[in-house]
Amino acid sequence: MSIVIQLRDISKKIRDETILKNINLSISKGEFISIIGPSGSGKSSLLYILGLLDIPSSGEVYVEGEKIEFTESSKIAHFRNLKFGFVFQFHYLIAEFSLLENVMVPMVKAGISREDAKEKAALLLQKLGLGGKEKRKPFQISGGEQQRVAIARALANDPILIIADEPTGNLDSKNTAIVMDIFCKLHMEGKTVIMVTHEIELTERTERIVKMLDGKIIEDLELSKKKC
Repeated sequence: MSIVIQLRDISKKIRDETILKNINLSISKGEFISIIGPSGSGKSSLLYILGLLDIPSSGEVYVEGEKIEFTESSKIAHFRNLKFGFVFQFHYLIAEFSLLENVMVPMVKAGISREDAKEKAALLLQKLGLGGKEKRKPFQISGGEQQRVAIARALANDPILIIADEPTGNLDSKNTAIVMDIFCKLHMEGKTVIMVTHEIELTERTERIVKMLDGKIIEDLELSKKKC
């Protein structure tokens, strides 16, 4: 199976503190991975480097075999928009935009015509159970629905990788289950999903668990190749 992203000897230092220490990690196409660890273990720092949102102090990052040059900031931004989809604990929807317009944003940035972006955004919202609510503003829907809009936005450019940082952190159990079902369905469709979570029970639905402590990967456990 082809490798989507690979980290080689990645370290990250902030002032005098090393928060990531010689991380080596390869993630293959179609994997559903959870990253766990106590607060301060480095899991979010690792995720941000995986998503090219942060620059390592040393080491190399490869995406689909291509070495990432972190000095080329505009190229990296364009690369992120096309290749990666991000889902955060806080949805970061644009308050004055409709749900449809929020999902359109990454496509318009990528140069897709507004007409085509509008059509695809509507299909994504419908797929995630939000059909008929396209014209509503974020404040007019529930927190769980807002997170589904964020997932639709993450899928807008058909990314090779979905990166989720505590995506259920602000949700109740019902909406947590809905979001996890969506991630599982995406996984079954062949998407690569990396999820940071502090909710151990959610890791049971992934097929690989990466455990961190003090800036290091202390365990990389492959579970059975179940489909959620």
